[in-house]
Amino acid sequence: MHRLTSIASLALVLVGSSLGAQSRDPITTDPVVRDTAFRPSMDELSFESGGSRINGFIYLAQGKAPHATVVLLHGYPGNERNLDLAQAMRRAGMNVVYFDYRGSWGSGGEFSFANAQEDVANAVRWLRSPELAARYRIDPKRIALVGHSMGAWLALLAAASDSATRCAGAIELADMARQRKRGQTDTTFMRELTSYDDWLTQPGAPLHADPRALEASLDAHASEWDLTTHARELAPRAILLLDNDRNHDHAALVAALGGAGAKRLTAQVWKTDHSFSDRRIALARTVVRWLQRSCAF
Repeated sequence: MHRLTSIASLALVLVGSSLGAQSRDPITTDPVVRDTAFRPSMDELSFESGGSRINGFIYLAQGKAPHATVVLLHGYPGNERNLDLAQAMRRAGMNVVYFDYRGSWGSGGEFSFANAQEDVANAVRWLRSPELAARYRIDPKRIALVGHSMGAWLALLAAASDSATRCAGAIELADMARQRKRGQTDTTFMRELTSYDDWLTQPGAPLHADPRALEASLDAHASEWDLTTHARELAPRAILLLDNDRNHDHAALVAALGGAGAKRLTAQVWKTDHSFSDRRIALARTVVRWLQRSCAF
């Protein structure tokens, strides 16, 4: 009888431990390390894009099996890095890659919107390579793009041009082409844009770039870089659009995607600021759940 009681008690402990592990909340709870050979960790990265060195790092989820991997893209210039989201994604079992575009925050070369688009494409291509996939335990068929502000624009442009990217998340979208076009009819807004471009490109500032060249490129690619013109390419993807209630780009893109027959669109408008400063826990939970449910991460 004593032996049967002991066995029953042990079974309850094991079941309880298993249920506890399954119910751990990656948003608020540290992981239980089960594989000391493949613990959660990070590594510094650099890769070449357009002949320049790009600096970044990778958060590695625990476990030997290949992991879904999120490329987390920052904005213009990228003061809000969203690394709390990256940590939550890793606790949920995903790798996360973060890097600075050419000419931004110490990465080599010249910053431009065209270069940034190329940098994103090169990063994804590099992560899918057999060498990198093996080194960092990456599942090359499960790579998603999640960006904030300008990074959201870059994430969606990249997804539109790469059929292998099945998931793209946009947080507080700043469609740089549409913003430039808005400035053409709103002189106050245009002055704000121009002043900010000048401030970001001063000596010692975050971006190594010619502000007038940045603006000219948006004029030259006004249609090509407007996300609403890519609705048909984006429609088959799993898309997340999270914006605040003052965002000027949300409604137009939602309408364009709806018109293109998008079936996997998650679109929400929150009352918060550009960085979701008072909604960080809710933001992390929403993004992680979307990745798990819509992208099978």
